[in-house]
Amino acid sequence: MYFEEAIRVLLGNKARTFLTIIGLIIGVFSVISIEVLGHSMAGSIDESLGALADNSFIIFPGSFQGNFARAAMRLSDLDAIVAEIPNVTAAVPLGGMRVLMRHGHNIGNLTLFSDSSDPFAKQPLAFGRNLSPDDISGTADVGVINWKTYQRLFPQGGDPTGESLYAGPHRYVIIGVLAEPRRGALNATFGGDVSIPYTTYLRQYVRGDRIFAARFTVRSADDMSATEVAVIKKIRDLRKVGSDVRYQTFDKAQFTQGVNGIFSAVTVVVGLIGAVSLVVAGIGVMNIMLVSIAERTREIGTRKAIGARRGQILWQFLIEAALMSSLGCFIGMALGLLVGGVINDVFIVKLTGYTAPLPFVQAFLITTVFAAVVTFAFGLYPAFRAAALDPIEALRYE
Repeated sequence: MYFEEAIRVLLGNKARTFLTIIGLIIGVFSVISIEVLGHSMAGSIDESLGALADNSFIIFPGSFQGNFARAAMRLSDLDAIVAEIPNVTAAVPLGGMRVLMRHGHNIGNLTLFSDSSDPFAKQPLAFGRNLSPDDISGTADVGVINWKTYQRLFPQGGDPTGESLYAGPHRYVIIGVLAEPRRGALNATFGGDVSIPYTTYLRQYVRGDRIFAARFTVRSADDMSATEVAVIKKIRDLRKVGSDVRYQTFDKAQFTQGVNGIFSAVTVVVGLIGAVSLVVAGIGVMNIMLVSIAERTREIGTRKAIGARRGQILWQFLIEAALMSSLGCFIGMALGLLVGGVINDVFIVKLTGYTAPLPFVQAFLITTVFAAVVTFAFGLYPAFRAAALDPIEALRYE
């Protein structure tokens, strides 16, 4: 009965009802659409970083410092860190350089990268295998190439494992090809064009024992931050340098947290803007409800005179406010999901190469909370006012 009466009243004033709920539609639409985009971007980036090892981090000298060479580490430092910091289980020197590489008549200026049998980014293979512990211990002249290098040096296609690559006087046998990455402008790739054992890289390209970057594997990823601090302190102690020599770290959790933090901040800001829109729209709902009560004062008096209780009048107007709020909020939710989904499919997939599912549950919960808040914050007062009308005075109202 209450719902039928409320629907009849709202449909009897279609234009006024629409103008009242348009603020709710805009407010919820802005919040839900940004929630969809933020969820999609964060989810896509999380998925694109899924190949990164959870239990590894990289340390390298900070970019802005007076004497970059002072920040260089020594190979002996890595052994000391593994021996003295309990959470560190392995340390691998990292290095990379641009070299002119060729296969047959195909030539490319490529990045040669040192790696281990436990790579920082575990990516699927199109052909062959990854570096093995035997390759590392034997300083083998072998390499794993990425998909871009494969297309450049082997345009004819086919399995290139067993073929040779030449970089100056050095020859590397291809043992594997990384699979083609998903297409996307922001699709992150890690490592070089050609990855060789770090022991081979040290033997062929490093003079002395000075290195500028290293990757550390930890026993417990929960203590990653504390371990990074301890490793940097140990490097400073070993190199006898002060805090003026700066080091940077990179790990999966740190990068993911930073990305998610950006989208969370954007979501909060837009949420606050949407909340202001909802407050304005809620005031509009209250105003229209008070106008409706003034127009129906004699009706309220008549209903009370024939036995309607205060609770019945209260529920009648509260349900009208709830229907109006729910209608505006859920139309805004539907539009937000639609527009956010279209932008996700058209733009975010092109940027990241991944399709994240729409956050239907979060959108429904946000919309339900907004509808409930508007109903009780702005609908209770008009409902109580209608319920408190004196029937005699109401019947006299003109």
